[in-house]
Amino acid sequence: MKIHEYQAKALLSEFSIPIPTGAVATTPAEAKNIAAELGGKVVIKAQVYAGGRGKAGGIKVAKTPEEAEKLAGQILGTRLITHQTTPEGVPVGKVLVEKAVNIERELYLSIIVAAANHMPVMMASEAGGMDIEEVARVSPEKILLEYIDRAAGFQAFQGRKLAYGMNLNPAQVRAGTSLMTNLYRLFQVKDCSLAEINPLVVTADGEIMALDAKLNFDDNALFRHSDIEQLHDAEQEDPLEARANELGIKNYVKMDGNIGCLVNGAGLAMAVMDIITHAGGRPANFLDIGTVNDVSRVVNAFKIFTTDPSVKAILVNIFGGMARVDTIARGIAEAHKQMDINLPLVVRLAGTNADEGKSILAESGIEFIEATDFYDAAYKAVQAAKGSYK
Repeated sequence: MKIHEYQAKALLSEFSIPIPTGAVATTPAEAKNIAAELGGKVVIKAQVYAGGRGKAGGIKVAKTPEEAEKLAGQILGTRLITHQTTPEGVPVGKVLVEKAVNIERELYLSIIVAAANHMPVMMASEAGGMDIEEVARVSPEKILLEYIDRAAGFQAFQGRKLAYGMNLNPAQVRAGTSLMTNLYRLFQVKDCSLAEINPLVVTADGEIMALDAKLNFDDNALFRHSDIEQLHDAEQEDPLEARANELGIKNYVKMDGNIGCLVNGAGLAMAVMDIITHAGGRPANFLDIGTVNDVSRVVNAFKIFTTDPSVKAILVNIFGGMARVDTIARGIAEAHKQMDINLPLVVRLAGTNADEGKSILAESGIEFIEATDFYDAAYKAVQAAKGSYK
């Protein structure tokens, strides 16, 4: 789960990580009042679930309260399009108005869980700012890594190593190490999947401060954090993804193709998307139905497909293990009873109770295209989406 920058900074402040002074505005007039209270130059920042705001015009600097009002009016109510959004962009309903900081240096600091060893890893660089991805690609040696033992926690010597690696001066190393320790404490206590400060700045006065912040949380741990769950802004999500979540389909991601995919298992779902592309088509979504034997889960997946105007064909590719094929088949039949589904349906069923599942579909009277193997299913779905399957 994602949250806005201003919410992330509030959490950072709770864990004694310095942040700029500021407040959130939902109208230009509120932005003007906040700027007046801050008494000087301010930064107006669009609050959206996407990076790259600066290059997209979502971050502006105002020298007076009147200018803050004007610039906030240019941002609020628009849809911001960045390299991390869809072509339609995301709505801007709030701006963060912060007192401008006199920056001497921009650094980078983050924590993720490394896929290779499942350990938290703190990443730091003296080359922070908007183009950190380019730094990682061109100069990977500038990205410093410290893996964190969960039992021992983040150690002071690791903080000092990273601080000196970012070329902090001796007087700043203690503050930098303390900040890193507090960031890891936040990461652990709040069950984060990502904690990123970019940029982490050194001000002209030598203070180390989080100028921007991004926190993502493990969805599977939200039952422990009702306060965090309440911070979620549904308007920032794709409407179909939000709808899928409401229907209990947690592993759904909207994509830009026209073939709706219903698959069990994340690995198989990714392979299905790859082979659809190889066959000349484009998947409309990632959807891992999971291993729960629940007819309603299948029905709800079809509700998403029929709501998505971009879907021109549906591909069901099930390799039954813990998820039984006959349950999936009953779900497909029930979906056609409940809904008027006028989309070509390609079905490949294999595994546990496959013969029973095929019999259920055959007896249901549903028109569908049977596929015999992985590539056959993808090829037929691509042709069906084009309206040219014979």
